[in-house]
Amino acid sequence: MSEDRDWPALSPISTGIRGRCPRCGKGHLFRGFLKLRKSCEVCGLDYSFADPADGPAFFVICFACVPSAILAVWIEVEYQAPYWVHLFTTLPFLLATCIPPLRPLKGWLVASQYFYKAEEGHLAKSTAKGPSLNGGV
Repeated sequence: MSEDRDWPALSPISTGIRGRCPRCGKGHLFRGFLKLRKSCEVCGLDYSFADPADGPAFFVICFACVPSAILAVWIEVEYQAPYWVHLFTTLPFLLATCIPPLRPLKGWLVASQYFYKAEEGHLAKSTAKGPSLNGGV
């Protein structure tokens, strides 16, 4: 299609959170709730570079699941609540704080990978001649 230099640099936050293509900002990033498309339907950007792995889940666990667990423990310790109270308080809070952030976080991570040209690390072989191991002989 066209080169990356033909497209303006778009903020990973604005494109990723909205689930838009990180190159053109118009195409969709997701096919389902969390399933990435193969490519952008507008500019043709191939999304095979994207590998957010467990990043979204990690952020959700740190910033949503921990407070939800603290809420459950607090309700239990403070009120010695029966299980049905947790069913109607803790469970909805847990679902509301853990599931909705997954998609925007995944979009942001994919858009950041594109924006910063992230790729798998490689070990570079040194081509310059350095000091030899046998004492300079």
